[in-house]
Formats: sequence, structure tokens, C-alpha cells
Amino acid sequence: MSTLSIRDLHVSVNTGEGEVKEILKGVDLTINSGETHAIMGPNGSGKSTLAYSIAGHPKYDITGGSVTLDGEDVLAMSVDERARAGLFLAMQYPVEVPGVSVSNFLRTAKTALDGEAPKLRTWMKDLKGAMSDLQMDDSFAQRNVNEGFSGGEKKRHEIMQLELLKPKMAILDETDSGLDIDALRVVSEGVNRAKAETGSGVLLITHYTRILRYIKPDFVHVFVGGRIVEEGGPELSERLESEGYERYVAGAGAATVGE
Repeated sequence: MSTLSIRDLHVSVNTGEGEVKEILKGVDLTINSGETHAIMGPNGSGKSTLAYSIAGHPKYDITGGSVTLDGEDVLAMSVDERARAGLFLAMQYPVEVPGVSVSNFLRTAKTALDGEAPKLRTWMKDLKGAMSDLQMDDSFAQRNVNEGFSGGEKKRHEIMQLELLKPKMAILDETDSGLDIDALRVVSEGVNRAKAETGSGVLLITHYTRILRYIKPDFVHVFVGGRIVEEGGPELSERLESEGYERYVAGAGAATVGE
């Protein structure tokens, strides 16, 4: 059993104009192995900031609070140490890595995590199996990472990493963005397979409920103004679908005026 614990997390960012803006204003969240937590909220609420702060993006300055994984201080770790500890981030906008094939990229990542290279025959079998499950052609393995990929191919590649690297905690930042209904189903099935196989915890960040029809959350958190403002079960996402975020945004605005 693994636990990702976030306590009173405050995060700021330099806007580039000499101004420091606080984005996260005290986030509390606990994710255990086997749990799926959905974070939902409007644009600009800080959802992606939470994801990148946990992963160690240098743009974000942690000004208060803590993040621990199985009691270990995540914020004291380098980015690669966080990955080796069992954290995984599927990015909203995956970056291109020219000159590095998908196969070599993934095998190098697996070697770094395990401390030894996987046997080539076993690795190729696992790689082909993952590509087949995600309805990707075998030739995909020889293409450069994300170079010339469609939005759907990038997201499938992210989930292929998830399936092969087997992290303790998976943070999926708007994995559903830019996917058509068929790609959404395939990607969601990949997330469900990975979770079923490893028992990993999942933090799923999204605007919409459509992905939650395929990846069933145990907990739903409404994120507005850099905070979690309401929590509940799957029924909360259904209410958000019909009511939207307006009342939460209005409430956050009123709170800001009163501060």
C-alpha cells in the first residue's frame, strides 16, 4: 500500500514581469494505492499547477506545505528521484524528443527505474503487447518521441509509458484533451489496465465528465481558485455536468474580496 499525501500546499509562479503570483493556496489531498481521484475545475483554477508541482517542474515555487510519498519528502527530491520513487506524470502537452526513438526512450526509462536493463526479448514482447492494446502500429516504436505525432498518438504514448513503467502513483493531466471518442475509449482502457495490474493510485485532472464514464473515480474534488472547495463521490461529477462551476467561481470571488 502506497500513499501520496499533500498537506497545505502553497505554490507561486513568477509571471515574468517582476510579479510573483500565488496559484495554489493551501491544497490538502491524500491518495492511496488503488484509488482514483478526479480533480475537476474551470480553466485557470490551478489544476495543472498541482500536477507539475508534484512532478518537480522548476517553474513553480513551493512556498509552503508538504508532499510525501510513503512518508518520504517528495519536495526534497530531484525530478528523476521522484520518478524512481514511483511518481508518474502524463502531461497535457507532451514534449518532442527528436533523435530518440520511442523504443529506446522507454527502455532507457525502464532501466533507470529498475536499476538494470530489461532483457531485450522480454522487453520487445511487452512493448508490442502494450502497442497492440492501445491500437498502435508496430512501426510506432521506431518513430522519434512525439515528433510529428497527432494529439491522439501523444496521449496513447503517455499511457503506454504508464503501462510499461508501472508507477505507484499516476498523475494524468487532462489526458482526455484533444481525443475523439474512439481514442478516449482506448486511452481510458489503458489507464484501467495499468491500475488493475499494479494497484497504483490515480490522480486524474479534467474539465469534463466524459472521461469519467470510462475511468470511474472513487473521489471527485472540485478545484477553484487554487483550492479544493468541495469533495464527494462519482455523483459529484454528474452534478457538475448539469450545473457547471459557476456557483463555485462566484463563491471564490466573494471569498477573495473578503480576504
